[in-house]
Amino acid sequence: MGSLLDACRKLAGRAPDLVAVDMPLARTPIVGRRASDLAVSRAYGAAKAATHSPSALRPGRLSDKLRADFERQGFALCAAEGVHTPGLMEVYPHTALLALTGERVRLTYKAGKTTIYWPGIALEERRTRLRDVWRGIVAALDAQIAGVAEALPPPSPQIKGRALKAYEDQLDAVVCAYVAIAALRGQVRAYGDDISAIFVPESVP
Repeated sequence: MGSLLDACRKLAGRAPDLVAVDMPLARTPIVGRRASDLAVSRAYGAAKAATHSPSALRPGRLSDKLRADFERQGFALCAAEGVHTPGLMEVYPHTALLALTGERVRLTYKAGKTTIYWPGIALEERRTRLRDVWRGIVAALDAQIAGVAEALPPPSPQIKGRALKAYEDQLDAVVCAYVAIAALRGQVRAYGDDISAIFVPESVP
């Protein structure tokens, strides 16, 4: 984690205040659904944005190591008591995107799920629809973080496979940054307890 933080210092001239991660995190080893998962699922289940169920295998030790590595660098995990700096926080992009865009149902933006989103539709049309959804997300992010639209133009129709997933991952990374900015402004809600929390931004006016 030291090299990541060094890269931030080089790019921004200072260490970050918050590190926002799209991964289940907790102050104790994760063995199943946490209070944070249950709270988000209760609040957002009707919007089809309930969380997945973490386990001891996934994310398992990866989550424990990431949290411990950041703690050694001074970035302790934020939980229900609120955001502190420097800190590490968990983000669930599906709920963040609902707040960002004002949509009432989970956005259809996952590259690997287009056959679920639009069954019976030809592949190229599904990809066209996916890029349209991505354009809307980028526009909403650009309204909050200047320069996103320039940095993340939608991929061309020729881009396929892993490259589409890579673009989706970049979107998720910027969504995490958006939530961290909202957290620094005091515009997030923590869902969870003193062991883990998922931070969701307030809706954009």
